[in-house]
Amino acid sequence: MSFDRSIKIAPSILSADFANFGQECRAIEAEGADWVHVDVMDGHFVPNLTFGPATCAAIRPHIKGVMDVHLMIAPVDPYIEAFAKAGADVLTAHVEATPHIHRTLQAIRAAGVRPGVALNPGTPADSVAELLDLVDLVCVMTVNPGFGGQKFIDMSAKIRRLRDMIGDREIHIEIDGGVDPKTAPLVAAAGADVLVAGSAVFRGGSVGNPAPYGDNIRAIRAAARAAQ
Repeated sequence: MSFDRSIKIAPSILSADFANFGQECRAIEAEGADWVHVDVMDGHFVPNLTFGPATCAAIRPHIKGVMDVHLMIAPVDPYIEAFAKAGADVLTAHVEATPHIHRTLQAIRAAGVRPGVALNPGTPADSVAELLDLVDLVCVMTVNPGFGGQKFIDMSAKIRRLRDMIGDREIHIEIDGGVDPKTAPLVAAAGADVLVAGSAVFRGGSVGNPAPYGDNIRAIRAAARAAQ
């Protein structure tokens, strides 16, 4: 994973066909996805239940690029090793999920995975001020986590604040929630470079007809680039 601030599109497999995850991962990469985003939810930290390490391990052979695993779980620490062994390239924990986020991020790095920290919409940018030297990614939630297909919440001011705080550090700013060609320019202009998109990527396509995935990815990327 070499670092650059070009726009990267990370389709969320939460919106994929659950019966065909391997094919879906191959299809979105073939159609231009930069990363594959895996939303892990525990039914406790967020009101939904999705995937565990076994799912990540099963799809890992089908992903050539970055597997970006977003842990919406609490506690986090007991599961770090399992997700690392499952092949996560990036493992993102929520600052709200533990009173010891500094230790959690250290543990992720020690497991050989790139650490990320995520912020819910109600959490200020300054909550990660003391963590920036520990992470490779800051994920700004633009919905309250738990479900796909939610309405975008404009966090442009928070993104700009984070971009200023990050300075010249090699840290990605990722946006998760409600990203589409209309909202992508807002976050890109504020300084984001990794855009997670679920329904906006998978809408209209299938493993048997993946061309719409490519059209959707290109539309989001073009809208974001135009605003940079």
